Amino acid sequence: MTLAALRADSSELTARHPDHTFRSAPDRLTQWQASGVDTAVFHSGLYAARCRYAELGLSQMMPLDRVLVGAESARAGAFGGFHHPDQGYRHLQMLSVVTMYGPMQHASTPARQHASPQRPELALLDLLRAYAHDCLHYGSRRRYVDVGGKPTRTQYGINFRRTTGQSYSAADPQGTPHTRNLGVVMEGACDREARRITRETAARAGMREPDHVLGRLAFRDTTGTLSKEDVTADLGEERTGEAAHYVGALRRYEAGVNHRYAAFLAEFAPGEEEDLHDLLLNAVISGDVRGLSAWLDARHGPGTFAGAFLTGAYFAPALGLSA
Repeated sequence: MTLAALRADSSELTARHPDHTFRSAPDRLTQWQASGVDTAVFHSGLYAARCRYAELGLSQMMPLDRVLVGAESARAGAFGGFHHPDQGYRHLQMLSVVTMYGPMQHASTPARQHASPQRPELALLDLLRAYAHDCLHYGSRRRYVDVGGKPTRTQYGINFRRTTGQSYSAADPQGTPHTRNLGVVMEGACDREARRITRETAARAGMREPDHVLGRLAFRDTTGTLSKEDVTADLGEERTGEAAHYVGALRRYEAGVNHRYAAFLAEFAPGEEEDLHDLLLNAVISGDVRGLSAWLDARHGPGTFAGAFLTGAYFAPALGLSA
């Protein structure tokens, strides 16, 4: 199947969530507005993201109609948001599939009663974070080659993969607080930037942390202000059903992505973390690692990028290939 054909059909992605009902982000925002929700905070953040990403070299944002938002579900107790399983940006389809933060309204409820999220401000911030995050995935440099009639990605941002399957960097050992995996670095860079935009947008709007324990945790996660206690403390009665699974996913993501990325910046750019972060995002968007490599070499010696990330298996001969 060609890339054009893949990108014309979203059914393969939404079929992974058969209980949920999806609408494009513009339709979903219009629905919420019609029910009385003020969506200004999302649009304010959208403008901020456009300005910031232009500085980083991203000339085109992901079209909002390429974002599908699930808000209703036939599954009782369904709970959505950034950490809902199996959602996010899909590069082959150039489409983002996300869910509304909070309890997803039951699909059997009359439309007039489930037209808006239970916690609108949190849902809008969560959607902004997801969109700002996935825009950077959308804008990351990619290269595809044809392998046996199938489009095969050989470059994503600053990460590379051979047509025989070997990845430039290896997976991190389970539980490590550090990273030498380019996928983690790029994911962490995208989320750090998305949460910065969300945090600044919330501050401009005068939004405050909710008193509700789970809502407060979600607000801090979305704005990048989680404390150590937030990711370790027992939430007691708040952790029930799908909400409990959501909290668990939130904490695993914070430890496995955001904490590791912060450790990487502190390790390779002490006192210059924001400079390295900007260089990383610029390289991810352009696909050109020369400026990033030169910056790292000037501080840590020649060959730092390859020395930190290149796995020995990357150039290993592929079995079954003739000379």
